[in-house]
Amino acid sequence: MSSRETKPHQSPALERGARILDIVARSRTFLSLSDLSRELKIARSSVHSLCQTLVNLELLIRRSDHTFQLGPHVMRWSNAFTLQSDVATEFAAIWDQETGLPGATITLTVQDGVEVVYIAARNSERSRTGMEFRVGMRLPAAFTATGKAFLSHMSDYEIRRLYAQGLPEARTPHSVRTVDNLLAELRDIRRDGYSCDEEQIAEGMVCFGATVLDSRNRPIAGVAVSLSMDAEAVAERGTIIENVLQMAARLSHRMGADLSAAAGGGGGGVGSPLQK
Repeated sequence: MSSRETKPHQSPALERGARILDIVARSRTFLSLSDLSRELKIARSSVHSLCQTLVNLELLIRRSDHTFQLGPHVMRWSNAFTLQSDVATEFAAIWDQETGLPGATITLTVQDGVEVVYIAARNSERSRTGMEFRVGMRLPAAFTATGKAFLSHMSDYEIRRLYAQGLPEARTPHSVRTVDNLLAELRDIRRDGYSCDEEQIAEGMVCFGATVLDSRNRPIAGVAVSLSMDAEAVAERGTIIENVLQMAARLSHRMGADLSAAAGGGGGGVGSPLQK
């Protein structure tokens, strides 16, 4: 079968219209017809026709200087997308397909101040962690993989304010003890692109985490894989981290995140969801 036969049929006009909206949305300045024509590498007359249709549909607004900005109809779609999106439901739908780690213990959390709250969990006996995660469980953000991923999006000043009274009581001998040491961990997370809890929550258990981003590229959830600290986990560390990142990226995409912007944005935290 030829590539022409297998390629899905697409409407050229619709595809170009979507590209115009993407370009306008990502631009830091208001673009003219000439700007769009150069960016799309198509005739100015074609761009004019497409933009006129988008203006009529309120997907674009033509400004007084003949440049364009996004129109109000886009916000209606955005609001509808937010109402229809459920990160926990999406997580449940992809945890087997995306991990490449059948039988792993996989969790999803949200941040609540100095804690993370577990909103979904798939526990596995094969993980041999000796710990069962439950929906509704709360654990200190400073010690967990997802909590550290959340905290990496905050500035040092914000971290010091959050932990003005010091860190919570250590859960194991490996739990981070001081705010300064936590800040050093967060710098490593931003540099390395993933978060890790090595026996900070439970002895003999290691967790790797990443954040899930929303349509504004802000962290809304954290996903983690947990397993025992054995030779197999050490040998497969790279594969496990890659699978966590893939899971978080897929969830972020479904939540409307702009992963290309997160990858190059330098937002100071762990990006799209986590940048390597």
